[in-house]
Amino acid sequence: MTLGAFEQPLTDSSQRRAHALRDLREVLSSENYEGAVRCAVRLHSELPDKTRLERNVVLVAYGGGKDSSYTLAFVRTMQLILFRIHGSTFRMRVATNRHAGMPRAVMENIDRAYRALGLFDDPECELLLIDGQQIKTFDVDEPQAADVVERNRLDILMTGHRTAGDARPTFCNACNLSMVNSFGLAAGFDGGVDLIITGDSRQEQRDYYLWVSRLARRFGLQPGPEERQGFKGFLTALNNISQAYFTDIHGDAATDLVAEHAITTDVRTGLQFFSIYDDTAYASGDHWELLTEFLGFTFDDIAFSFTESDCGNPALMAHLRALKAERCHGRTYAEGLSEYVEFAISLMHKKEFPPQLVALMRERYEGEGAARRMRSAMDAYAMEAYGLTEEQLVTMVHAPFTEKGVRLEEYLRTEQPGLSAEAVHALLRGSAQDAVLTARLERLSGLTVEQLRVLYGSSLRLPTLTPSSGELIDSILDGDPHKQVIQTRHAADGPVVSELLSGR
Repeated sequence: MTLGAFEQPLTDSSQRRAHALRDLREVLSSENYEGAVRCAVRLHSELPDKTRLERNVVLVAYGGGKDSSYTLAFVRTMQLILFRIHGSTFRMRVATNRHAGMPRAVMENIDRAYRALGLFDDPECELLLIDGQQIKTFDVDEPQAADVVERNRLDILMTGHRTAGDARPTFCNACNLSMVNSFGLAAGFDGGVDLIITGDSRQEQRDYYLWVSRLARRFGLQPGPEERQGFKGFLTALNNISQAYFTDIHGDAATDLVAEHAITTDVRTGLQFFSIYDDTAYASGDHWELLTEFLGFTFDDIAFSFTESDCGNPALMAHLRALKAERCHGRTYAEGLSEYVEFAISLMHKKEFPPQLVALMRERYEGEGAARRMRSAMDAYAMEAYGLTEEQLVTMVHAPFTEKGVRLEEYLRTEQPGLSAEAVHALLRGSAQDAVLTARLERLSGLTVEQLRVLYGSSLRLPTLTPSSGELIDSILDGDPHKQVIQTRHAADGPVVSELLSGR
């Protein structure tokens, strides 16, 4: 399909949109531009008000990464095409869910993309920033919300101690639940939206629904029959899962903290998703010029980490693996880092990353002094993003307090030989009080003694090559593809063993 037969005469008020469409047409491939035309016509047929298009509101989630940047540009092209055809167009609500692991470089990429696409000046574009449960207008200079940073820090530490720093649950469980909540918040905000535009295929959407439904059913968290339908029912089930998960992580007494992790369900009944999947291509190598030259996207040293281009946490995952090799297994930091890099680059190949990005990532971690340089960078990032010291990360990968302190003696022997295991056990059981010891453990862990006691009464969940035993913390990432069995050593001169490694 071509656009010419449907074009409306250009008026003075539409000049900026016409220029924006012209610019996008120049940088999009002919295949993707024609795909945008087809998709725009298809979207028009699904909008509730087909005459006054500006009365329709569609939601686009924008994380600031390379793939979502392309999706945003594609949907903006659709918006401009419909304006050219009909003389009016839908209102596009763009929502960015921000967490502490999103560096300023990502916010700057978002800001440049908005400017390149002409979104700031278009009255039919609504740009939202979601910090936890707060909805704000996007501003590149908006500081991180202190309560969100603190909540993210606690989620990382408490989950990390439960899993000995296993990368995916430590950093991604809470983040994934927060992402879904941001969809609900943005979809219900200010009168709601008519459609949510997604780049996921219908099969992928169906898989998400089935995953949540099975998880909720398995743990007795399924909503009542009258609450299960559509996106609203999906959010209701996921809220039940979220509340159960964070109660397990933070303890029964942490009611306020658990409530802060609630997932909103206040969206329109019958709200549907609209997929652009069949009309476009996502390989970033195919639209490199659009990303780097037109949108001004930069692959920052922290923000671009392996498979992620909007989050620094995968670099921290590599850091944790290296710390575990050095401090738990008596090997070197560089050896642990190399193990993770090889694993993560294999994920990049599976995701068909452009060769230049794979080469950039490999170069970052290779050569003399690379391990030392990255260790310093990750220590600085952990402190800046979460207020975490390397000492606290080392304590976390040892997981000495969880499950009645089953790994406490080994931790004390290698890291804190001056501390008494008996005294620590007594303190965490609550059978003794010791202000000096309390202060020291809180400094070493970054957690309060009350939180350490929650860990003491909780199970230790280590990665296993066999199916999970049935706890919610294990099951959330059952079937997750970001895992791989690697060959490693758990001592400098120990035998080669198989280990399940996860990450991004």
